[in-house]
Amino acid sequence: MTVAGKRVLITGGGSGVGADLAQAFASAGAAVVVAGRRLDLLRAVAESLPGARAVQADVTDEASVTAMFAEAGPCDIVIANAGAADSAPLGRVSLQDWNAMLAVNLTGTFLTFREGLAQFSGWGRLIAVASTAGLKGYAYVAPYAAAKHGVVGLVRSLAQEVARGPVTVNALCPGFLDTEMTERSIATIMEKTGKSRDQALAALTATNPQGRLIQPREVSAAALWLSAPGAEGINGQAIAIAGGET
Repeated sequence: MTVAGKRVLITGGGSGVGADLAQAFASAGAAVVVAGRRLDLLRAVAESLPGARAVQADVTDEASVTAMFAEAGPCDIVIANAGAADSAPLGRVSLQDWNAMLAVNLTGTFLTFREGLAQFSGWGRLIAVASTAGLKGYAYVAPYAAAKHGVVGLVRSLAQEVARGPVTVNALCPGFLDTEMTERSIATIMEKTGKSRDQALAALTATNPQGRLIQPREVSAAALWLSAPGAEGINGQAIAIAGGET
């Protein structure tokens, strides 16, 4: 299992799962490019890894995504990890809120995949970090779930287009992760319900039969597997990393 000598581009690479993916791929011998909007965080990640580089980009902007790939150089593995989540009852969701969720979670993946595919010279891996919200519904996150369902549909459709070549397209669908994004969700639950942190955390981990948050390293391990020899037949899949949650 090796990705040594490959170049991987990771969007949303400045924190959370993105930063863990960068560490995992660098440790496996890949040349890592982390991309995103917050250059200070990206640089901190890149400077901690041998040979890694940081590229500032906004995945919701077509020209910015084009420039991101131009600066990164030819990439073998492209991981569309950039995303955001918000919560509210649907009746309180504005059109602006809706569009924002679709822009970063769905349109950002589309633009990243389209440009990533176009610059492959042969072998390539496209991986989306989606969510269990792309496989099922959750209350109060309808725009996020709709966007992630769209990502899964994009992956399944594009996989059919590339199937006769040496490119695969897959989605990783973790449950609630032990990251900053989940900490913000916990804070929101505490603020809106008056629950303690332990109670808010329990409400999230209750969806996982293992009763825990998913660790970023579990997502990274799956991404490494999809990128290594032996995973050539894995294409068009939405792989749940959620302890058996259905």
